[in-house]
Amino acid sequence: QVQLVESGGGLVQLGGSLRLSCEASGRGFSNTEMGWFRRAPGEERVFVAAIDRSGNTYYTESVKGRFTISRDNAKNTVYLQMNDLKHEDTAVYYCAGDPALLETEHQSDIDSWGQGTQVTVSS
Repeated sequence: QVQLVESGGGLVQLGGSLRLSCEASGRGFSNTEMGWFRRAPGEERVFVAAIDRSGNTYYTESVKGRFTISRDNAKNTVYLQMNDLKHEDTAVYYCAGDPALLETEHQSDIDSWGQGTQVTVSS
């Protein structure tokens, strides 16, 4: 199990960009599938993007072509590059890690979560 700390959130203008980082500590990062989830105000936390151990990436439809997830195993870090940000991207973004994240049916089954970082898109 890894411990996760997110950074990089903040206030950004409509159409702007941000890069979120999630640094992991503990053993096994390279064997951990990593993901980003978000919770918008008044809504449930939902999947945004994931990357498996081989570097294959997966996205929810609304962010395809705008967001890019990547990982640097040498730095134990996963990133979420967010471009062309929209108002609906405003949310708290959470990093998550699990050896089988892409196979889990329930978020409660995911081993590790970060504390979350706020992203606010303004006009």
